[in-house]
Amino acid sequence: MIMVTGASGGLGQLIVKGLAGRDDVVISSRNPAHGRRRIDFDDPATLAEGFRGIDTLLLISAGYGEDDVVIARHEAAISAAEKAGVGHIVYTSLTGDGDHLTYALAHRWTEHRLRRGTTAWTILRNGLYAEFFAGLMIPDANGRITAPLGDGRLSAVAREDLAEVAVKVTLEAAAHAGRTYELVGEEAIGGGDVAAALGASYEPATLAEARSAVASFRLEPFQVPMIMSTFSSTAGGFMSGTASDLRALLGGEPRRALDIIAPGQAAR
Repeated sequence: MIMVTGASGGLGQLIVKGLAGRDDVVISSRNPAHGRRRIDFDDPATLAEGFRGIDTLLLISAGYGEDDVVIARHEAAISAAEKAGVGHIVYTSLTGDGDHLTYALAHRWTEHRLRRGTTAWTILRNGLYAEFFAGLMIPDANGRITAPLGDGRLSAVAREDLAEVAVKVTLEAAAHAGRTYELVGEEAIGGGDVAAALGASYEPATLAEARSAVASFRLEPFQVPMIMSTFSSTAGGFMSGTASDLRALLGGEPRRALDIIAPGQAAR
């Protein structure tokens, strides 16, 4: 049996769609409905019974939170899976280029935990979603994109491609045991590329100006540095690597990030 956690998130929903119709898949949720099994990483009592009978666990990272919260969730899940006799854990991590991002630490901790554990594992190091990048690059009322990326570029990747890879690897988990895959886009794009695709101008602000704007949104305290580190890491040239296992695992050409950010525009 296969279990998918985090099924209510954007990536999880696409994965569930890709696994639809199979009778060997269990979908989990903190608030079970429609036949889903209750799995709550903040309630370890749900884990021991919840993982019983599961052979392969697709562990989608347990959501945004402070590092100690996310680490505690992942520790609870992995320990419970080991005790329940789960044979293989597939984990959705973060691209290796993302080590300068403030949200990298919990991912790297989880990778180390899997490697020193007792269960077979596969790590999917997902690049930043093109959909997330699009949200950072919305033109203002004057048609300007002011994201402080300078000349930096980002190897954004389509969330749908990442979901497709996760489904394929999970269904053939034994063939991928002990592997860590880099899953980033094959084309690094910058603010100017997005602006051209959207018919906007690219006038990058300073990091200080961007921080002030981001801080005015209704965000959790830890989310402001997450966004700012995405800006600064991209501007610093750390997020543009395009060495990727994506094409090989997809068995075909990945979706272009610009086609997702600006549907119908990028091809013009």
